[in-house]
Amino acid sequence: MTDNNKKKLSHVNKQGKANMVDVSTKPNQMRTAIATGHISLSAETLVLIRENKMKKGDVLTIAEIAGIQGGKRTSELIPLCHPLQISKLDVTASIDETGVMIESLARCTGQTGIEMEALTAVSVALLTIYDMCKAVEKTMVIGEIRLIEKVKEDV
Repeated sequence: MTDNNKKKLSHVNKQGKANMVDVSTKPNQMRTAIATGHISLSAETLVLIRENKMKKGDVLTIAEIAGIQGGKRTSELIPLCHPLQISKLDVTASIDETGVMIESLARCTGQTGIEMEALTAVSVALLTIYDMCKAVEKTMVIGEIRLIEKVKEDV
């Protein structure tokens, strides 16, 4: 690959130092991102969650709320992320055959994206499930965290 064809890292300045991207000249757009992730759990743990018998409380609802809180704090957690005026952040937890699937939808109108907020929301929700279930299960696996969709629309 020639130097002209190499992709440039957006968060590095000409001197190779970490740098917050200047988005001041970008137009405001409605930005939406959807992310998902999964935590693998044993059948026994899933029964406890389904029947709301975990000592720490309602695992799914608490994970959803924690995900929303985490997504709102993304710029405090991830260096160089811009603080955004989030207009919508929804986190949904659902039980499947092998564990719990988390999906988040994040939306804002602004000059830079919302995908980090969606991914952070999923990650925090999954970590919350891990925390709430660790007393009864030691074999949980968090994974498959990914961005499903990222859309920009002119306003």
